[in-house]
Amino acid sequence: MRWQAVKVVLATFFVIACWGYSPAGIRIGLEGYAPGHLALLRFIIASVFMALIASSMKISLPRLKDVPLLAVLGFFAVSLHHIALNFGQPGVTAGASSVLIQSMPLFTALLAHFVFKERVSAWRWTCVAWGLLGVAIVIAGDRGFGHVDARGLLILLAAFSWSVYFSLQKRHSHRYDGLTMVCYTIWAGTVFLLVYLPGLMGEILNAPLRVNVAVGVLGFFPSALAYLAWAYVLKHMDVSRASMSLYLTPPMAIAIASVLLGEMPSLMVIVGAVVVLSSVLALNLRREPASLNVLKDA
Repeated sequence: MRWQAVKVVLATFFVIACWGYSPAGIRIGLEGYAPGHLALLRFIIASVFMALIASSMKISLPRLKDVPLLAVLGFFAVSLHHIALNFGQPGVTAGASSVLIQSMPLFTALLAHFVFKERVSAWRWTCVAWGLLGVAIVIAGDRGFGHVDARGLLILLAAFSWSVYFSLQKRHSHRYDGLTMVCYTIWAGTVFLLVYLPGLMGEILNAPLRVNVAVGVLGFFPSALAYLAWAYVLKHMDVSRASMSLYLTPPMAIAIASVLLGEMPSLMVIVGAVVVLSSVLALNLRREPASLNVLKDA
């Protein structure tokens, strides 16, 4: 039993490290690739790896009626999310990017009310408002006041895109097991990214080795292995507790960026991070009636 707990902790740390690497890895990848090409190559690598896993695990074929749902999940989880992330990343520091992505549960709460017509308590509205204030602080203070880069809004679009994915996935996760859902989501998202295929091979051949290694790491670790490890964590840990561990991702992203990019966050990013993460933590800690509990699986 103790060894099982150790494995869960190690898997959780692995996930945090993988997703903490993403902002720095994207920044390095963009040194040799256009944003669309980077997203496509990253998920070609992830798709091939997941195909090998799927063949060994013999996952089931999707039902024909579920194909549109899987396509929508792939579009929001992979295509839109990573295109927005790649185009926005050059405008913000790696630490700020990681903090803004963690604002995803705030958008999940807004979707629950405005799209899915669920009742959201006054406590959650307060948390959302507090979190959005933190988001504004991060964007305004990342490069210093008066030097706001609009590309930070694309990182928020990426967070919103993920919130749409998690909201839909939560409501339809009963149809398939976790591995099957992840595989088809990644494959569907990769299909949408094929619009960026022209010119990709030339960039692969011309990109420096350092850049190609960074992209390979992005494809294998944050885009594939991390999802498998996260599925293992969720199998052995309550979703709420597991999700709270992801609040360590921004500090991990900042640490990795400081080593790989020599990049340190501004004081305002740190202040904004505290505000954003405290709001998200409050959203998950507060006990709500089942009908209001819209963020447990986010």
